[in-house]
Order: sequence, then structure tokens, then C-alpha cells
Amino acid sequence: MKPPAPPTATYRLQFNRDFTFADATRIIPYLQQLGVSHVYASPYLKARAGSRHGYDIVDHNALNPEIGDAADFDELVTALRQHGMGQILDIVPNHMGVGGDDNGWWLDVLENGEASYYASYFDIDWHPAKAALHNKVLLPFLGDHYGTVLESGALTPEFDRQGGAFSVRYYEHLFPLDPRTYPQILSVLEQRLDSAPIPALEILNKLRSIIELCRAIPRRAELSPVRRQRRRQGTFACKQRLADLCRQHPQLGDRIDQTLEYFKGTPGQPDSFDALHRLLEEQAYRLAYWQVAADEINYRRFFDINDLAGLRVANPEVFRVTHRLIRQLISADQIQGLRIDHLDGLFDPLKYCNDLRQMVDDARTDNEKQGHHPFYVIIEKVLAGHERLPGEWPVAGTTGYETAQLLNGLFVHPDNETRLSRVYVGVSHGMADFDTLLYQCKKLIIKSSLSGELNMLANLLGGIAQADRHTRDFTLHGLREALAEIVACFPVYRTYITATHISDVDRRHLRWAVAQAKRRNPAT
Repeated sequence: MKPPAPPTATYRLQFNRDFTFADATRIIPYLQQLGVSHVYASPYLKARAGSRHGYDIVDHNALNPEIGDAADFDELVTALRQHGMGQILDIVPNHMGVGGDDNGWWLDVLENGEASYYASYFDIDWHPAKAALHNKVLLPFLGDHYGTVLESGALTPEFDRQGGAFSVRYYEHLFPLDPRTYPQILSVLEQRLDSAPIPALEILNKLRSIIELCRAIPRRAELSPVRRQRRRQGTFACKQRLADLCRQHPQLGDRIDQTLEYFKGTPGQPDSFDALHRLLEEQAYRLAYWQVAADEINYRRFFDINDLAGLRVANPEVFRVTHRLIRQLISADQIQGLRIDHLDGLFDPLKYCNDLRQMVDDARTDNEKQGHHPFYVIIEKVLAGHERLPGEWPVAGTTGYETAQLLNGLFVHPDNETRLSRVYVGVSHGMADFDTLLYQCKKLIIKSSLSGELNMLANLLGGIAQADRHTRDFTLHGLREALAEIVACFPVYRTYITATHISDVDRRHLRWAVAQAKRRNPAT
């Protein structure tokens, strides 16, 4: 028995460790009795441990083990089929959970910088205006200023004996070290072994060969495919040989741990942290106080959430890899629809929708399509009251925020508007005009929470302006202020301009925003 298409009634299932696949399976008969045609599942790909919502995915190609394994999932799918019901899955193409110690792609980027195989997966500006951040990614995960955190002893160097890798830990966050900088640690160890009463010459010679191997690894700035591959191979060889040496001589692992005590420093003695500071300065990242992100962030986030980093899903390889498991579920007819989270966060929403539709068509072979209903795709999209969903998007519609707004009107008594407005004017000291209030609130967010993003846009615009003699006299400050004004006056969430197309609707929205910005701030 197949579910109807499109869905006639959905029921949201919020999966987490307290509501698993097994829990959902048990309530399927009850949901059928309610008239539910499809369960609407929250993201259940592998998310950060303990996640209550599932939108902080760290592995797009694995089920969340806290929710259940493949067998548990199969039982849920079987129960749905037996009751003639379907499943719509909420997916998250825009971002991944970063920070912590569980996102392999992100950890590889921190270890290898722009030379990482996954550097192009994330939306990182490796060459921002601030010179100190060139070839580095800002990591705003510290609870206080960097120097204060460093000298408190909270940044702890670690060594993984089994993996042969060095890193620095800060609570739940892991910061891998570039293997080219391992000699800063291993050379101290070498000196200590060399000065020992009875040095183990065999161990010492092998250690020296590992140090030379680390130094021979290509630098992070060497980005040719050949040099990247050699870096990857050299990194693997260094770690493997160091791990093998520790397995053969367990006392060496103990000596490494003792050497790391030197790098840990002693609170109250600032100079004792100099070695760790020098080591961190050589990495592909700069550790920073979390509030620094508002001004200097150089990776795209989900709004102002530092531990959700934007993905470049417009890159065909990134799309393919992040949708591999989803495609398998579609091919096996285990899901009958998708809800796309935060589509407007993507570089090119129309391209994504077309890529997704092509993937769905490819996953559902011609033989499988026989007797199947069209695959159902809806998007999370914020529409202004006067805005319409672009007709060329190959989706069934939005998740219905605009409908929810209309329904909420049932709980508002319009006859009380005057009295409520009077109360608000009193509380807000005379601020009665909603449009002005909205404009001021947008300016506040732009120049506080999203100041870093504004800086990045201003720098891009500054580069464009410098390329033409008619615009090169526009200063960076002036461009930044003009951008802030235009964004604050924007009548919709975003436009959909591409390198080859601008619609009449987008052109109209832009002209409106510029005209309003000029009216509100003629000097700019």
C-alpha cells in the first residue's frame, strides 16, 4: 500500500536520543488512525553528540547513532509501508556543525589549511583584508581573550599514541596541529633523549628521521594537486611512523607526554606559555574570543552561530558527497519527500533545486518510477507579504510560514490595535512608526551580530570599485556604510541574481532598497 501524493496530512517527529527510530515505529499505527499520510522527520543524519534538533550535522553519510542504527531505521520504514504512510525528511544542505572534535572534514581543514582536500567544501575566505588572517581561518570558540585563556592553562596540548597525531584541546574543542610543526615538539623531545644518561640510539635515530620527514612535508600554501597529494602522503607517513615507534617502544609515548608538560605552561608564569603560543601561531587557524566573530569572522556561518559553518553546495563534488546517503534512501524508496532547510542560505537556490531534482530523477530509475507518485520537495523559505515564490523553481512550495502567519491572525483582535499601540508607544518612548523601527533593528543586527559578514562584503565591493577609474575614489568605509543602508532597507529576504541573469522582480527590489537608503541617509 503506497502513501498518497502529495501528502494529505503530515506529523512532525523530532528525533533525538530521547525519541528514537524505535519510539517512532511504535506510534505509527496511532498516527495512521489520526489520518496522517506522511511523517515529517527532523534531520536524522549524524549530528553533534547530544544534539536536540539535528541541524548541526557532522557526517552527511551516516545515521545518527543516538537515534538508531540501520536495522532500527528499516523497521520504521517497514511500519510506514504496512500502514500506507510515507516519510518526508528534513535535510540541511547549507551548513555543518564545526568546532568540537567530531567533524572529520573540518578537522582536516584545521590541520592542513587551504591545502586540505576539504578546504573547498567550506565557504572560507583565506585571504581577508586583515593580514594576520591570511591563509588562516578564525576560530572564535574561546570563552575569553586569547592571551587570558592561553595563560590560564586551558589550552592543553595532546598526543594520540594510536594515531601519531598532535593537537590542542580546549574543553570539547579539538585543534589539530599541522604536521610540519611537529618538529617544534619532537625537537625538544630529541634534546631530552640525547641528554639522557643512556640514550636509546635506535629510538633517537628513528625519531630524527621522523622529524626530517615532517619538515619535508609541503607547506599549506603549496596548492598544486601534486603538492597537495605529497602533503597528504607525507602527513600520513609521519603519523604512522610516530605511532609505530610508540607501539614498539611504549616508553617513548611516556616521554612525549612529559615533553608536552613543558608546552602546557604554568598559570601565574606568563613566559612559560611562550612555546605553546609560538606553536599555535604556526597553525592554519587563529584561536579567538567568541565575540571577535562579530567583526572578523572569515567563514560563512548560519546567521551568527559560530559552530555552524556554511557549505559550498554549489560545488558539484560537495553536492554529490553531502547527498550520497540521501540519494540511497530515495533510490530504495525509503523516503518519499524532502524538506530543504534554509534554502536562502545557499549561493544559488535555483541551481540547487535543479541539481536536487536531477539527483532524484537519477535515483529513481525508470523501472522504479512506474507506479510511483512524483517525489515531493518543499523548501523552508521566508516570503514577504508581497513576495511570490519564483515560478521556475522545481519545488511543490514552501513549508508554510506565510500560512502560519495568516492563521495566527485568528488569535489577534483588530479592534484592540489602538490601545495596544498606545501601550507600546509608552514603553518604547514614542517609537510608533513600524517601518522606522524595523529599519533601526536591521541596522543594529547588521552592525553588531553580522558586522563580520558586512566587512567581507565591503572588501569584495572595494576590490570591484578599485578596478574602475570612475569608482576607485569610493573609500572602504563609505562602501561599508552604503551597503549597510541598502541591506537595512531591503524589502525581501534576498534576491536571486546570478552571473548571467537578473529578473525584473530582483531589479525592482534593488531599486526600491537603494531609493529608500538614499531617502533615509542622503549623505551616504
